[in-house]
Amino acid sequence: MRKIVLMMSVSLDGYIEGPDRDISWHQVDEELHQHFNDAVRGLGALLSGRTTYELMAGFWPTADADPDVPPTMAEFAAIWREIPKIVYSRTLEHADWNTTVVHEVVPEEVARLKAEPGGDLGLSGADLVASFLRHGLVDEFRIYVHPVLVGGGTPLFPHTGRKPPATLRLAGTHTFGNGVVLLRYA
Repeated sequence: MRKIVLMMSVSLDGYIEGPDRDISWHQVDEELHQHFNDAVRGLGALLSGRTTYELMAGFWPTADADPDVPPTMAEFAAIWREIPKIVYSRTLEHADWNTTVVHEVVPEEVARLKAEPGGDLGLSGADLVASFLRHGLVDEFRIYVHPVLVGGGTPLFPHTGRKPPATLRLAGTHTFGNGVVLLRYA
């Protein structure tokens, strides 16, 4: 059975974005970008909220058309266009680039999605993550801790109304050359 894998970058003080949705503090260099490419290439689909989808759709479909774009970014553009995407939104009616729009997080539908063949499902987007956590639908956490203090913004783990598991099992760690640390928990 496929797993729902939360994949998020977070500041050392726990924010996924700063005030006004600022993510300029993300420290994505070539090594980390290649890691993201390899991780996403192995997934069966990306699950995101409308805001995350629209940010991605506003850049990645044509990013590799720029001759000055680094090779890892050009590679990711092709990966992003091809991978199946599910965007959860109550307002979006249509999306392009191999994307299905779903209007509500329904645990039984997510269970059916997990039972389908293919790779794990990558989860991102602040509001969508909170909804999946509320329903207890996250199987693995891949948290990329960036060595920066943002001081405010959107926390990775907002109050979800559901008591989180008491204990997670550390599945692995990796330190990148730029100081970002991947923490994997199951």
